[in-house]
Amino acid sequence: MSMLDSARQWARRMKRDVVALWLAARDPRVPWYAKAVAGAVAAYALSPVDLIPDFIPIIGYLDDLVIVPLGILLAVKLVPAGLMREFRDEATRRAKPVSLTGLIFMIAVWIAAAMALLWLFWPKPA
Repeated sequence: MSMLDSARQWARRMKRDVVALWLAARDPRVPWYAKAVAGAVAAYALSPVDLIPDFIPIIGYLDDLVIVPLGILLAVKLVPAGLMREFRDEATRRAKPVSLTGLIFMIAVWIAAAMALLWLFWPKPA
């Protein structure tokens, strides 16, 4: 198997696990702390807006290549193994959802950052 095929399989597993975590965050059998982490990771990964936009050289892909996979690994470890298998099976049968919550959160973060920069750099009266 080539390195490209390995990367594609890894990406498919990550996409499946994001959907599985989205399901885990809504299941009453999952502990509250696992739900919180799974929900946050799924909301961010499924959001159409990134914290660090991809057009920024190098660090733009940092969240996609490092932060999201580490969040997925942490959330998967917190969800009980038997339930995670069940969610993964269900995730393979479902279409990838879009997180409106994640979108709203990311827009709020960008607005807060813009407000902070405006406050920081706005000329102060002497």
